[in-house]
Amino acid sequence: MPDIKADNAEAQRLTKSAQRSENWKRWGPYLAERQWGTVREDYSSNSDAWNSFPYEHSTKRAYRWGEDGLLGYTDRRCRLCVAPVLWNGQDTHLKERLFGLTGPEGNHGEDVKELYYYLDSSPTHSYAKALYKYPQAAFPYESLRAHSRARGLNDPEFEIEEIGLFDEGRYFDLQVEYAKASPNDLLIRYRITNHGPDAAPIHILPTVWYRNTWAWGCEHEGCTPKPSMRKTGPNQLTLDHDTLGRFYFFAEGDDFSTAPVEWLFTENESNSQAIWGEPTYTPYVKDAFHRRVVESEEAAVNPDLRGTKAALWFQGLVEPGATVEIRCRLCSEAEHPAEAFGVGFDKIFAQRIEDTDTYYAALPDVAKDPESQRIQRQAYAGLLWTKQFFHFSVNDWLKGDQGAPPPPAERLKGRNKEWKHLFAHDVLSMPDKWEYPWFAAWDLAFHMIPFARIDQDFAKWQLLLILREWYMHPNGQIPAYEWNFSDVNPPVHAWAVWRVYQISAETGEPDLAFLKQGFLKLLLNFTWWVNRKDESGNNLFSGGFLGLDNIGAFDRSKPLPDGAKLQQADGTAWMAFYCTTMLRISLELAKTDPAYDSMASKFFEHFMNIADAMNTVGESGLWNTEDGFYNDELKTNGQSVLIRIRSLVGLIPLIAVEILDQSNIAMMPGFRSRMEWFLKHRKDLGEQISLFDCDSSDNAFYLLAIPSRERLEQVLQKLLDESDFLSPYGIRSLSKYHEANPFHLDLGGERHRVAYTPGESDSHLFGGNSNWRGPIWFPLNYILIEALRKYDQFYGDSLLVEYPTGSGNRMTLGQVADEIEERLTRIFQASPDGRRPFNDGNALYETRAEFKDLVLFHEYFHGDSGAGLGASHQTGWTALVAEFLK
Repeated sequence: MPDIKADNAEAQRLTKSAQRSENWKRWGPYLAERQWGTVREDYSSNSDAWNSFPYEHSTKRAYRWGEDGLLGYTDRRCRLCVAPVLWNGQDTHLKERLFGLTGPEGNHGEDVKELYYYLDSSPTHSYAKALYKYPQAAFPYESLRAHSRARGLNDPEFEIEEIGLFDEGRYFDLQVEYAKASPNDLLIRYRITNHGPDAAPIHILPTVWYRNTWAWGCEHEGCTPKPSMRKTGPNQLTLDHDTLGRFYFFAEGDDFSTAPVEWLFTENESNSQAIWGEPTYTPYVKDAFHRRVVESEEAAVNPDLRGTKAALWFQGLVEPGATVEIRCRLCSEAEHPAEAFGVGFDKIFAQRIEDTDTYYAALPDVAKDPESQRIQRQAYAGLLWTKQFFHFSVNDWLKGDQGAPPPPAERLKGRNKEWKHLFAHDVLSMPDKWEYPWFAAWDLAFHMIPFARIDQDFAKWQLLLILREWYMHPNGQIPAYEWNFSDVNPPVHAWAVWRVYQISAETGEPDLAFLKQGFLKLLLNFTWWVNRKDESGNNLFSGGFLGLDNIGAFDRSKPLPDGAKLQQADGTAWMAFYCTTMLRISLELAKTDPAYDSMASKFFEHFMNIADAMNTVGESGLWNTEDGFYNDELKTNGQSVLIRIRSLVGLIPLIAVEILDQSNIAMMPGFRSRMEWFLKHRKDLGEQISLFDCDSSDNAFYLLAIPSRERLEQVLQKLLDESDFLSPYGIRSLSKYHEANPFHLDLGGERHRVAYTPGESDSHLFGGNSNWRGPIWFPLNYILIEALRKYDQFYGDSLLVEYPTGSGNRMTLGQVADEIEERLTRIFQASPDGRRPFNDGNALYETRAEFKDLVLFHEYFHGDSGAGLGASHQTGWTALVAEFLK
């Protein structure tokens, strides 16, 4: 973290938040972009979340577990929400939330179909800015669905730009800004710009509402009596909530109206008549504003000007090139300003913008050139905007709510039934708040690396939270994600804890309490892995799909035909990686507490056994001597067959690498004695460790790694070959070799095939909405780069490799790591003609000034062109690019 100086107000706010003296993080962009279509809201008998709560219900039906809105803010318990609502006079309904295709509707799975961008945010969200582009023509809901239905798995996704709605600039920019005068005094500014050639109508409804916590009859945390809001002045509302207290909401706007400004009130209750054909207990329901504005139904809103949802309705014409502004303020009774608007309003915005700029400029690793700074700043903005309130009590969800029809009996035997203890009621870092609006454990671990650069307290809290007893299963498993908490993700949590510890120690005192807390809980998870995923007891592990979706020849999470068993190169390597990380943490803790000395010995020996199994079981373990590569091994009908696919599965063994410094080991006599005994008496395993002597034994370094130097060089030859793994934009997930040489396997009477597919998935395996058969993924590129730097630290100039393979140009592995980082950042960097590879030649972004500096951080990238693919706002782990822009 930067030094806290008198002129670094944001750093001071972060410190006060960490010390719990001032709650500057109470309000933030914690509102989901999509609550409909989630598992939490699915009360069906067949676990069909997409159809149980479709988009069409979202306007009329109260959510049970959360809320969504358009670039909105809410408190950290999502009690009170605020967001803009728009209507262009053409749409079939109000624009209250982002639209996208469900998983079954998209030719490559679920996919948001809107143009929006996270532009800025301070770590405490004392300032934040985002942008939404709203067409002036009717929004093409059905056209987007129809075009997508017409496309198959071998076609790209159909994007909204292809319809031509943004041609000639016939759209509005909605710029949303938030600034805090104090922890509970939130200023809001909406600026609507007409980019078209003609004056165009717009309706703007700054909307404030309470999440429905009162209708379910529940008694657990977060369930409260019904709150209220009422008009108490020309532009003022008074809001009362049982736990949030009294707040006030103010709104005013520029004079562009063609009709009087009007307050609208209703209840955040389901329109049960419209959805289920059942009478509503109140005539004022969730879709009242749509019926009043779009359908001119005056009786839809409450004439008494009270309810649990309210908006001030502005309507008028915006001239071409003009901008109109709406200003709002939400404040607690205790922090009520003397004046809601006036000169001070804009001054606070200006000060918070300056505070945010000052904070980022003071970061130790800020990018040096303006272009890199622009990318890095938007990466951090997306990371911060993708926080979300996540509420899910699995036990209550399974049983159902009092006063509501009981869920179908099938639910008690269905999804997540083993996770009744899980109770989430927190702000969490999400992969993507529209496509993946739920936490994913291994994604979250990667998110915390860039987060540790800008908000170490949040990074540490998130990593420890997911290990707490109300998340982690009593058996030690970490929950994967809400579609199936029991799925197995790669065990990267220990690595994230260690890396966040290291990053925080770079600018302050080492946080041993955090490291110790994480380590003790991770011991439970490590034991779960050992007990559950090594069925044969030979130190070769089978973890399932391990987050890599369709990378294998078949679904690795399902039982194989004829009782076949799969021993996974990546599953085994991940466990070796887990061991080296826990070893490193143990050694760090042992410096101040000798009790951890023996734990270090345990993980050292465990690594040695796993590495030995990887290399020697059945003569050569999972090493393919013919190909010079690691592969999965299939055991079927008494035979062992290596699955000869060149993919990340065979590269992951490279990441299980650690360097031990003899001078540090000397200070830990217990560990040193045990290691020396082990190396002396278990010479059969001693090949898994290398010694580099720098003049004397006191300066010796030990290298723990799965591959020997010879095997490392063989794998690197493929890794750095541009006709193999090395793309112009990073490391591919599957070798380009398989483009001309597809892999085939006959198993259980079925032929399985894997071919190089550099773009979107061409199969429905794992839903078809992500692809590990060729594209570039940032998380594993990042870990591979880290591994190369460790090998370089050990081998240095003694190991030079061709980069690229066949070029005759020889480099150290540190230089190779630098070059791969440069290729990854190239995805986002603008060329002299303004082209950014992730845009894939999109004319809007390459020719229009108002688009050219907008950066999206996709889920993954085309293996040949660098085009952005998958979820378009997965800034979580793709924000790792900020690490390369220093």
